[in-house]
Amino acid sequence: MDENTVLVITAHPDDVDFGAGGTVATWVSAGAEVTYCVVTDGDAGGFDPEVPRRLIGSIRRAEQMTAAEVLGVKDVMFLGYPDGRLTPSIELRRDLSRVIRQVKPTRVVCQSPERNYERIYASHPDHLAAGEAALSAVYPDARNQFAHPELAAQGLDPHTVQEVWMMGSDKPNTFVDITDSFESKLSALRAHLSQLTDADGRLEERIRAWAAEQARAAGKSEGRLVEGFRRISTS
Repeated sequence: MDENTVLVITAHPDDVDFGAGGTVATWVSAGAEVTYCVVTDGDAGGFDPEVPRRLIGSIRRAEQMTAAEVLGVKDVMFLGYPDGRLTPSIELRRDLSRVIRQVKPTRVVCQSPERNYERIYASHPDHLAAGEAALSAVYPDARNQFAHPELAAQGLDPHTVQEVWMMGSDKPNTFVDITDSFESKLSALRAHLSQLTDADGRLEERIRAWAAEQARAAGKSEGRLVEGFRRISTS
């Protein structure tokens, strides 16, 4: 098992770039193998009424592929669940368990299943559902040989994830300095053109302010930029 194998599970295209883009860039530069698993097709996103709704899912998938390439991530999976209607169903737990058994990550990065009242945008219902299903897939499903027997029938052996890093938590306990990878994070975010409006001319200002706030919480010196996570040992 590669100690540098990371699986990032998110609800929507662009979630990873907002929540962990700088961290992913840092890990990839250090030699980590990072895989994305995007649960929904993102078809409830976007702002342009001139773009037919039926095209949004494919547009957002292409944007996420471009953003992943910016950060050096080559492997991106899309599960295709409907955007805006996600629940932590047994079917989603099974599908995420399948991905975990295929990728065999040491670390899973996912969204927090707990509502963050300080940052309500982090607590989209799809984020909460994806986080809950991801945690349930990590424990107990993916490591339990008797859970989802159809996976064993497909030749997928149980796999134990060593740790989970949750994005969007109001109780972060682990911080990654992204000062040197901040421009890569911004470039990845700017790949999501369908999600950007005129107001997003202030995108850099907004993202920089969030990262600076996390840096202060981490006790970093002025001018540093940070992404924060709730790190959980699962071994």
